[in-house]
Amino acid sequence: MSRRDAAETAIHQCLDLQSDERCLIVTDDDRRPIGQILYEVAADVTDEAVIVQYPPGDQHGAEPPAPIAAALLEVDAYLAPTTKSLSHTRARSEASDAGVRGATLPGITEDVFTTGLDADYEAISRHCVDVLDQVRGADEIRVTAPNGTDITVRPGDRDWRDDTGMVDEPGAFSNLPAGEVFVSPATAEGTYVVDGTMMPYGRLEPEQSLSFAVEDGRVTDIGDDEIRAQVEAAAETVGEDAYNLAELGIGTNVAVADLVGSVLLDEKAAGTVHFAIGDDAGIGGDVSAPLHLDGIVTDPTVYADGEELSLPRPE
Repeated sequence: MSRRDAAETAIHQCLDLQSDERCLIVTDDDRRPIGQILYEVAADVTDEAVIVQYPPGDQHGAEPPAPIAAALLEVDAYLAPTTKSLSHTRARSEASDAGVRGATLPGITEDVFTTGLDADYEAISRHCVDVLDQVRGADEIRVTAPNGTDITVRPGDRDWRDDTGMVDEPGAFSNLPAGEVFVSPATAEGTYVVDGTMMPYGRLEPEQSLSFAVEDGRVTDIGDDEIRAQVEAAAETVGEDAYNLAELGIGTNVAVADLVGSVLLDEKAAGTVHFAIGDDAGIGGDVSAPLHLDGIVTDPTVYADGEELSLPRPE
C-alpha cells in the first residue's frame, strides 16, 4: 500500500469526509510528510481543509499549544499524526464532547501508516463487537500469560469502549491504525509483564521483559529504570496519580501478524493485551496525568468472571 492509498483509507473509509465539511490535519515538525499527504487527500474532498503544525510535545498525553486546542473545536473532523499522543488530552476530549469526530495517529511512521491502514476496518469493527459482547457486564477480568502475568482487573461501573477506526459519527474518536476493546479499571491487583512493545524501547528483545506490580489500582513497583524515571517525573506534577493503572486493552486488528516496535500498531494486534500507566480521563476514568504509557503482553489468556474469552487472532 502506498502512502497515498493509506491516506485515502483514512479520509474516505475511516473519516468518511464530506465535501461540505471543515477538516483539520494536526501534525508536528517530525510527522509533516504524513500530515501533508492526509491534507492533500482531504483537500481533494473539501475546500475547507486546513493543516496546522507545531513542535513535537515532550510526553504522550501532554496538551498541545492553545491555538491547536482552539482549532479542534472549530471543525467537523480532524486527523492528528503527531510524535506524541494527543489521545489522552483535554484538547482531544473536549473536541469529542463538542461533536467533532476524528482520529489520532501518535508516533506514526510511514511503515506503520502504510501497514496499519492496509486493513478492512469494517471487519475490525465486527471483531470489536464480538469481544465487547464477551466482556461487557463482567465484574472482573483476569489476564494470565506464560511470562508471569497474572492480574485481575475490576471495571466497576466504567464502560468498555472500542477503537474500531470508524469515525463517521459526530463525536466519534479512534486511533489509527485501530482495533482494540478497552476499559479504564476501577481497581486492579496483580502483576503484568510486558514482553511485546513499550516505549522507550520499542519491540523488546526475546530475553527482555518489564514487570509491573499493581495494588489497589496503582502501580507499586516498576521493574525498569527508564520507565520508572518517566513516571517519577510525572509524579512531581500530579503526585500518586502518575502511578494509576489507566487501561486494559484487548487487540482486535487481525491484519497485524507481527509486532513491529510501534506501540500505536502493536497494541492493536489481535491476540495481545496491553496495560497503561497514567492518564485515563479521556477513556472513562478520573485521573488526569501528563503521561499514558502502554505496554503490550503477548500470548495472554483472558477470563471474564472465570470464563475464558475467545480472542481474535491474526489472519
